[in-house]
Amino acid sequence: MNYKAVIFDLDGTLVDSIEDLADAMNIVLKNNNFPIHLLNSYPSFIGHGIRTLVKRALPESERSEAKIDIYYKEMIAVYAKNCTNKTHPYNGISDLLNALTTKGLKLGVFSNKAEDFTKRVVEVVLSQWNFEAVIGLTTEALKKPNPLKAIQFSETIGVSPEAFLFVGDSGVDMQTGTKAGMHAVGVLWGFRDEKELRADGAKTILKHPLDLLKILE
Repeated sequence: MNYKAVIFDLDGTLVDSIEDLADAMNIVLKNNNFPIHLLNSYPSFIGHGIRTLVKRALPESERSEAKIDIYYKEMIAVYAKNCTNKTHPYNGISDLLNALTTKGLKLGVFSNKAEDFTKRVVEVVLSQWNFEAVIGLTTEALKKPNPLKAIQFSETIGVSPEAFLFVGDSGVDMQTGTKAGMHAVGVLWGFRDEKELRADGAKTILKHPLDLLKILE
């Protein structure tokens, strides 16, 4: 297949953002006299948007919708000031993006992170590369695994879904890519394991970012 475009997930795929997310949520928890979580607990909290992260991090007694709304607003306020403090590209991502750019592939980002934060992280941490679209979460109905935004991106740039690679670190990403009719590629340097990725439709598994180039050969 002659692939012409790549959609990337953001957190756990292009950038390691776990410390900034954990730091912000722990500030919210500490400010409300709740137990905080160790960094290694946070990978299981993320992947479905910040609101879901907040829900999972809160004590069970605090998980009513009304209370989640309150703590979510607190989390957003803290994270807004700290979302690029420690976030950085994974090793090998810079080389991969350079290679894809040289090959002329169109690039996009599709994240379940709120759109403002998605755009800010890309602008600050991935500023040297051109992404045709940077898509974040604007409404729960359009959250991955809903493939609509991915399909719209393919229509906008005039590349059929079959010519897309959809790259992510979670089962949700694999479901999204599959539903969009794209080649779902799972990465092992993120927050989920190979078992989940394959169960949710990964056609290819990457151990290192540059392994993606083998699909293009």
